[in-house]
Amino acid sequence: HQHIIREADGRVLLGRSKLTSEERYITIPRFCTFNSVADDMAFCHPSVQKKDGKLRIIDAENAWFIRVDSIKQYGDDPSLEKNTINPLSPLLFLNIETQPGATALIWNHIQDEPGKPCPNPRVILPRKSVPNVVNRPVSVDIRSFGIRTPVCTKENPSYGIVGLFHVLPPALAWLWRLVAPRGHNNPSIVGSGNMESEGVGSYWPFATGKRIPHANMLLKQIIDTPRTTFTLVPNQNIGVWEVGFKPQLLMREYLTRRGAARLKNDQYQPARCPLLGYELNYLTLEGSKIPSRFLKVYNQPEIGLEGYDAGAEILREFFKTELQKYLKADLLQTGKRIIDACMSNATIEEYNEIIPMSFEYEYSFNRIEDYEQSSYKYV
Repeated sequence: HQHIIREADGRVLLGRSKLTSEERYITIPRFCTFNSVADDMAFCHPSVQKKDGKLRIIDAENAWFIRVDSIKQYGDDPSLEKNTINPLSPLLFLNIETQPGATALIWNHIQDEPGKPCPNPRVILPRKSVPNVVNRPVSVDIRSFGIRTPVCTKENPSYGIVGLFHVLPPALAWLWRLVAPRGHNNPSIVGSGNMESEGVGSYWPFATGKRIPHANMLLKQIIDTPRTTFTLVPNQNIGVWEVGFKPQLLMREYLTRRGAARLKNDQYQPARCPLLGYELNYLTLEGSKIPSRFLKVYNQPEIGLEGYDAGAEILREFFKTELQKYLKADLLQTGKRIIDACMSNATIEEYNEIIPMSFEYEYSFNRIEDYEQSSYKYV
């Protein structure tokens, strides 16, 4: 897992404006300690499930394929630097500039051409060399979906309208996994630069078979785990603010501290763009208040309602285009209801009517068959 890096004076850089270079900081006296379970490939085999409303996972890999493009210099990730400079066993480095017999440094990326570093440097780290790694199945309380977001302004609107993090109803969580935007500035992908889709669950490029069985499997998995809270979290940019991966790291710190405690009723509200689920009205982390402009992007004067709504329209059209490929005869009827709702610009309440939302603590232990029966009535 990645650590939050402090500035020399102990503060944490929240973001830097791409237009004015203004910087915003917060103060966090103490960070949480985390024990890693997996990198980005987890295994949720039926044999490890307890059928208690939560998904249980275990690591699917013996080693982690870690991208280090964000590590530009010494000190950017002290934990990973320590594990790779003094490894317990030989490591495999890819696209790292080094010499035989020398110590490979993960910030020395090879050059694709003079002055242009390779965007996809990697190191393969055996999980046995990771301190305090967890070797047993664990329950998942929160499933987050990350999206790389570009800069957004009212003059040049984009889908970079996602706040620090959003809470998603289960139906919307499923839709986000169907379209799985590749996102902005993804070093693993060479594309047009426009918003593109990776497809079901974001693992589609590595999957076999057809899309619809995977879409049905994901929907059933979501319905079978109603005690899971789903979140949407951006990285790279929030509006005009460059934030890197701070939203994911700060969300982790905040939700870990809350445990099972629910958010206050006045702390969240339906997002102006329904595809973003619920937005936060306020957030305080260890006494530091997160400025509203990072929670509701339309509060940034460089964007306003005009830029936000234009970005929301880009997002809506993307969803409607990508979801067409899932409207097949073998898609579960519940899935068709959800996609039809999206095509009709549904509200948050309408999505919650299809699948109840655990964030409202209205757990429903219905099976997929129960939802299918109500869907047939709907059809």
